[in-house]
Amino acid sequence: MRWSALLLVLGLAAPAGAGELPPVKIGLVVPLAGEAGRVGQSMRQAAEMAVADWTERLGRKAELVLGDDQFDPRQAVAAAERLVQDGVWGVVGHFYSSSSIPASAVYHQAGIPQITPTSTHPRLTEQGFDSVFRVSGRDDQHAISAADFILSRLQARRIAVIHDRTEYGRTLAETLIRVLERRSARRIVAIEAVAQGDKDFTAIIARLKAVEPDVVYFGGIFREGGYLIRQMRQAGLQAAFVSGDGVLDPEFVKIAGEEAASGAYLTFAPDPRLLPTAQPFIRRFEERYGPIGPYVLYTYDAMGALLRAIHVAKPLSNTKDELRKVLKVMRTNPYDGTLGRLRWDRRGDLATSPYVVYVTRKGGSLQGWFEQVTGIPAPGGPGRPVGR
Repeated sequence: MRWSALLLVLGLAAPAGAGELPPVKIGLVVPLAGEAGRVGQSMRQAAEMAVADWTERLGRKAELVLGDDQFDPRQAVAAAERLVQDGVWGVVGHFYSSSSIPASAVYHQAGIPQITPTSTHPRLTEQGFDSVFRVSGRDDQHAISAADFILSRLQARRIAVIHDRTEYGRTLAETLIRVLERRSARRIVAIEAVAQGDKDFTAIIARLKAVEPDVVYFGGIFREGGYLIRQMRQAGLQAAFVSGDGVLDPEFVKIAGEEAASGAYLTFAPDPRLLPTAQPFIRRFEERYGPIGPYVLYTYDAMGALLRAIHVAKPLSNTKDELRKVLKVMRTNPYDGTLGRLRWDRRGDLATSPYVVYVTRKGGSLQGWFEQVTGIPAPGGPGRPVGR
């Protein structure tokens, strides 16, 4: 029985002549301006495609309600409160963990499902909220994958660690240090910190040269990462450079310069072009909008998982009790999306870590600069994220 027919039987549909049922509103909180606006635009496009794909199956119209928290935790809370007041049935977002974490308390209080395509801080899903999920992995999984690579593939004996003092950067660095100290004591030769916005790393690089590291691991994002590796190479420090997904951006190469950036190793999710399950959507998206951005598939699957849960649960309204049905579906049913089969654990984290390692080189299959070097599926293998 279609959902609209069920509502008519129960007497909950709009009366005859009153028009269609009110739409299912889904909040989308992504960057809409600034440096990340380009990424946010591609995420919005992916969300719109998911809504269009699911509207017919829902039996009623679905529509997006856009929000932008400007990467400010206080603005994130205000944006979340506005979405609750607007009557959303679920939220895809926010972008950064520093926004997702405070906003999650607002959604939890209202009983509204929240699924983020990008927020990776472990604390997001360790608050005990049953309303929060993520399609991305966790920061500590990034660092664990990097540690495996540093020890097994690079066989480094002297490792320097730098972070940018943000929650994201500190978590990467601290997790990497814990893993390395547990598995290979006394390999850490330096621990340094920079600040977002710094461009001159002369003093730090001088200290690094004095301890002669084989590997420099950086917990931070592309801006500082680009300046850091450029100045390392200019100073003659040829240690391998390893970092996380915050650096995996063509702007990193632009800031560092091609020569300096080439050879940098970065952890991220598997190249979507290696996932058979992603190919039909990639073709559709690129025919319409051009090359996919880094979080397009994650946004499409986040929106799809939420709308699928609404479709299966068939809540009669967006009240807390009714949306509890949606949360139950998300927690107990895997979702087959472009990234393969996604299943969540009791915290709302993916049951399988998705991260692999890329090397920076011109002509790479991801964004023209990054080539996957670990976790490549075997020919004919399942098209799902590679676990570590």
